[in-house]
Amino acid sequence: MSFEEKRAWIMGMVTVALYAVYLAIVLGRAENTALTQVSYVSTMLSTIVASISASILFNILVGTASPKGAKRKDSRDQEINRIGEYIGQSFVVIGGVTVLFMAMAKVDYFWIANVIYLAFVLSSILGFATKLVAYRRGFQKW
Repeated sequence: MSFEEKRAWIMGMVTVALYAVYLAIVLGRAENTALTQVSYVSTMLSTIVASISASILFNILVGTASPKGAKRKDSRDQEINRIGEYIGQSFVVIGGVTVLFMAMAKVDYFWIANVIYLAFVLSSILGFATKLVAYRRGFQKW
């Protein structure tokens, strides 16, 4: 498994794990109250910061455990990364447009913030999945 594929796995797994933690905490708080009244801001910020920090930490650990020269990107790695990022970013665009309409409709801030967060999570997952498929099944220029 190449270093870049390991990085994709790290991003995918950290994103899924910490978003699941966020959902568990927020939905757990909503047991006896309306979902829009739940305190979510500090939890969202904490899980975002934790996600970034964990990704950096795991990348450092994998980087130090990798043999010398394994971190080099070849043209295949660069192309897979580019395609994965392009495809993943589609959810950021979809989320941005959705949030724009939600703001125009004066939807509660809770929903707007959570749709933005979900769009970033789905973007990361789709990018991860695209890279994983490209690494596992081979890559042809699209």
